[in-house]
Amino acid sequence: MKTFKNVLLVALFFATATVLGQTKLTGKVVDEMGEPLPGANVVVKGTTNGSATDFDGKFILNASSNTGAVVVSFVGYTNKEVSFSGTSDLGTIALQPSNTLDEIVIVGKGVIDLVQERKTPVAASTIRASEIQAKLGNQEFPEILNTTPSVYATKTGGGYGDGTLRVRGFGQVNTAVIINGQPVNDMENGSVYWSNWQGLSDVASGIQIQRGLGASKLAVPSVGGTMTIVTKSTDNNEGGALASSFGNDGYYKTTLSYNTGVNEKGWATSVLIGRWQGDGYVDGTEGEGYTYLFSLGYKPSEQHAFNFTFTGAAQWHNQRSTSLSIRDFMNYGGKDFRRFNADWGTLNGEEYSFRRNFYNKPIATLNWDWNINDNLSLSTSVYGSWGRGGGTGSRGSNFGINPFRKDLTEAIADGNLPYRKTDGTIDFDAVVANNRAGNPYTGDTGRGAYQGLIIGSNGYSEDGVNSNVAIRRASMNSHNWYGAISNLKYELNDWTFGLGVDVRSYEGFHYRVLNDLLGLDGYYSTGNKNLDTGVIQTETIKASPFNDSGLGGAKIDYYNVGEVNWYGANGLVEYDNNDNLSAVVQFGLSKQTYTRIDYFDQINNVVSDTESKTGGYVKGGLNYNINDAHNVFFNSGLIKRQPFFDAVFPNFSNNINEDAENETITSFELGYGFKSEFIDVNLNLYNTTWADRFISRTIRGTDAVDDGTATFSGLKQVHSGIELEYTIRPFDRMRLKGMVSVGNWEYKDDVTASVFDSSQTLVDSATLYIDGTKVGDAAQTTATLGLNYDITSNFDFSADWRYAAQLYSDFSFQLDTRNWANDAAFLSPNNRGALELPSYNLFDIGAGYKLNFDNDSSLSFRVNVNNLFDTEYIAEASSSIYTDDTDPQVNPVTTVSTYKGIDTRNQVWFGFGRTWNLSLKYQF
Repeated sequence: MKTFKNVLLVALFFATATVLGQTKLTGKVVDEMGEPLPGANVVVKGTTNGSATDFDGKFILNASSNTGAVVVSFVGYTNKEVSFSGTSDLGTIALQPSNTLDEIVIVGKGVIDLVQERKTPVAASTIRASEIQAKLGNQEFPEILNTTPSVYATKTGGGYGDGTLRVRGFGQVNTAVIINGQPVNDMENGSVYWSNWQGLSDVASGIQIQRGLGASKLAVPSVGGTMTIVTKSTDNNEGGALASSFGNDGYYKTTLSYNTGVNEKGWATSVLIGRWQGDGYVDGTEGEGYTYLFSLGYKPSEQHAFNFTFTGAAQWHNQRSTSLSIRDFMNYGGKDFRRFNADWGTLNGEEYSFRRNFYNKPIATLNWDWNINDNLSLSTSVYGSWGRGGGTGSRGSNFGINPFRKDLTEAIADGNLPYRKTDGTIDFDAVVANNRAGNPYTGDTGRGAYQGLIIGSNGYSEDGVNSNVAIRRASMNSHNWYGAISNLKYELNDWTFGLGVDVRSYEGFHYRVLNDLLGLDGYYSTGNKNLDTGVIQTETIKASPFNDSGLGGAKIDYYNVGEVNWYGANGLVEYDNNDNLSAVVQFGLSKQTYTRIDYFDQINNVVSDTESKTGGYVKGGLNYNINDAHNVFFNSGLIKRQPFFDAVFPNFSNNINEDAENETITSFELGYGFKSEFIDVNLNLYNTTWADRFISRTIRGTDAVDDGTATFSGLKQVHSGIELEYTIRPFDRMRLKGMVSVGNWEYKDDVTASVFDSSQTLVDSATLYIDGTKVGDAAQTTATLGLNYDITSNFDFSADWRYAAQLYSDFSFQLDTRNWANDAAFLSPNNRGALELPSYNLFDIGAGYKLNFDNDSSLSFRVNVNNLFDTEYIAEASSSIYTDDTDPQVNPVTTVSTYKGIDTRNQVWFGFGRTWNLSLKYQF
């Protein structure tokens, strides 16, 4: 990975100067494997006098003094200071990989909060661009972080981009994702959709996962941690690259990039475009997407630097979202049952699925760095994103397609799913035939044009309208998001003072439209309660990211808009004596306003009142470097986080929830670090309490109400644990990197829900006995060990082992006592808690080779195999059925089927089997 002879030559430094002096300094700069580092920066300490290493890592530098020191730096490596006295050959200077991305950022550095080793008192792990491009392949983007402590990333249903990330047991709703300093978690519900960011592997310069409170000055949802992604800024050198990769199940991706280099006036441009496609490891999950990036840089002087970036990843992919039991997989999945998908089938001989996700979310950013004087600087970022798209699903009577309160196995055995084939897939040709078999429309009041046509509906069955139909609708979740971040920094001796502002304006559009009528001529919609009668619609949209999203057209079922505005200010006081002590205190205050507009369901209350919530945080810590090898740190903080949009407006209503309160997060952490030429070790102890939570869930089957909503307030979780991360360099060309993390993540205290009927009338209460229940969906014990070995300067090999244990079924707060696979067991005291799933071990291998040509170009090859031994394992589960449990709604079970010791009635997602990818890259 270390022979960058044809890349990154002076790539991140605008100027190096060599001046005549009295002392001639020479030397060679190499990486931790002994390979030359071309383009490394060598500067006489305290001056701007410097030079860059050549292709062989060598440098010549004239210093004006006989004694002093040089500072050697390179992107992704820790700076090293070397003293000299007189004319001197400084010999071979070896740099070690750093745990920071700080040197990567050229423009916008002041708004990107990165952890610096042995300085910032925060636990963090860094993945550099070279590792992302080498090892990620066709995996989900967050899966590259599975080698870091307390991170659990999975593919969930298995569609392209449908992966999820958990940090210290907290889901990605509570893990801040920041790209170039800008928050990307949905402002209404905190979600992150990785399918919107499929191209990040192509444009990322690196990732830093900051566990716990994190280093960000923004008021972001850093309950579990902060994932900071730094994308490529405008490259300073002319050149480009053409890359292609191939993988299992028809995966193919091509990427082309080109950089103009910096001209004499300080302008530079970088462009990247890519396309991918694949059939999907899971049956019926084909997809296609495009990646694009345009970056324009301008540096007119040493005081000012500008960079404009426009990037995005438009895509569509079929999904697997219908919950499946283990016995469903085994009964209908065939030899490799992990691939089975209940959402797809064939239509006219082609793959067709009820579930398709499609989205395009471009984001534009303008960064400006202004060095006002030697002590004062201002960094500003203005951004906007425009998301368009959504997901499709079935709509219509449940007339024999999807199981209802049963798993697929039981529903088919009962004869309830006549539109399923014997292999469990959907017969869409039969669905179309059933839709076309309806009577012609006979109504005439204002709708004469539709007479004689085949019209279907979900809520109307008169005038020849057929309600025994199924169509494919599209639930849209589009948005317009604008924001600005600006940080002013003043440095005086050992002190740094910072003030910042963070403003955001978000408008989310939520509605349903017709996507595929599946043989019908039109659809009779009764969704708009403001109308006395329904409306016949024939207009459909395509489930594609580059087509009309239907925002200005006819809609069905629901149409509402969420408006969220954000006004924040933050401050920082930092002390760093540049020797052994650094300390920081950060604080922030934010005001969030919420407004809900409902054009369909809120008669005479279309626009809600505006609610305001004020939140804030204070956090700080201290790092002490005992000596060059040892350091210790601690951090602590308190966050009062405003509730999500649905907590302010629960139950899809425009009525403000007066009981919604800020969530309270408290955290404390201790850390220890050790660094030597042979081994680096980081050890962390943490405790995080997440309290005052509010959630709302749709329920069915309580004693007092048939269907309604349950609201829970005062929920509390406590997450504590220990993390060990290490890198060992046993000899030249070899590096061992691993981690061990052990957590104890539990719910605390039982909780009582208020139960509302469909008219939002309080009718009942229900207690969930969850005190001590383990938090699910993330392995609480994980370990990894990775080997990287450079067999030659051009040929490398890697092998990785990963272990996951103490993985529990997810607890989703559902109260449907008529659905056997839900959380109804928690309505009883002394229940057995969440089901523990089997532990598992996975092994990955990879190898790469690089050919260097005389014209400063190169050709690289890389092959990776993930899950080498094709291990079967359960990655997630959403039910807690024990082998001796019986369904209270049916006769007691006399024979129980098990898989690795757990009941096969449990609903799970299996992890992927063996997968592979091969990549080629030509760089010029």
